[in-house]
Amino acid sequence: MEQLITISQLTKEFNVSTRMLRHYEKMGLIKSLRTEDYAYRVYDRQAIIRLQQIIVLRKLRISLRDIGLIFDNPDVATALDVFMQGVNEINDEMTALETMRSILNRFIVMLKESSDVSLQKVLLNDEIVRGTLSTLSITKFNFKEDKLMDDLKQASEKMTKLNDADVRIVYIPPMTFAAYIASGENCEGKAGDAIDQFVKDTGLLDIKPDTRSFGFDCSEEFPGIGMPSQQYQVWVSIPDDMEVPDNLKKIHFSGGNYAAHVLMNWDFEMWRYLYEWVDANDKYDFNASKDYPGFEERLNYYNIIKNGSELQLDLLFPIKLKG
Repeated sequence: MEQLITISQLTKEFNVSTRMLRHYEKMGLIKSLRTEDYAYRVYDRQAIIRLQQIIVLRKLRISLRDIGLIFDNPDVATALDVFMQGVNEINDEMTALETMRSILNRFIVMLKESSDVSLQKVLLNDEIVRGTLSTLSITKFNFKEDKLMDDLKQASEKMTKLNDADVRIVYIPPMTFAAYIASGENCEGKAGDAIDQFVKDTGLLDIKPDTRSFGFDCSEEFPGIGMPSQQYQVWVSIPDDMEVPDNLKKIHFSGGNYAAHVLMNWDFEMWRYLYEWVDANDKYDFNASKDYPGFEERLNYYNIIKNGSELQLDLLFPIKLKG
């Protein structure tokens, strides 16, 4: 019998998160199995090979969309088109980097050959250099020293913090939810699967097409940003008078204001950046409670269930006006 590997073993072996595996599975890139003698997802040799292929292609900066095209179209032509596009993009970057190296070497020669030349003159008054830089595709330069330094500073800060323009302030109105709480390994996936099955069984999307779905870590001890949850809740909004089965809980939520940012590239460090944005904000303050510390909304939930659309999360941090 073929040896199967658990989702926990797979995450440790390949250093990927359970959420990332579920994301790949939602996109149809890999498939998991269920066995009678094991409660959680398991993966066969074919799935492991697929994951190895995904990791290789991602390290080569091939997008998940293009990886899906390659897997769905086993003909060589599709892969060739994707790889040639990647090569062209790299060639453009290499050309730009080679140009930068030539300019830096030019600066070095100018500084070494003339003892009275100033750094400012080298950087800002060389017409050849300015003309060359204007053709680069990687970035655009503004040849005013203060503006250049400000742009560099903003670019650096952008890597580690959110600016006001990055964060949306949204209001979640009062709603009634059906909730499922799962514990243990892959609790995020188990809770989501239970809610999705409830939605399909009840035809909820036909009754309430504007339904929304939220999830959040409700572990007794927070496991850390990016780490698998120990306990996780998933909610779906329902009509106020709708009954829920015994395995679900009915919750009346009072609503509130939230600082929101779409999760990018499945980098859950974004939670830290959102926290730091609230912490540094002059207008808003934290409004988190032990019960509802923050939400991850499954955006476009209708199409996720009806059409198998790609999963995208909106991070929502509870806030209130200061004072």
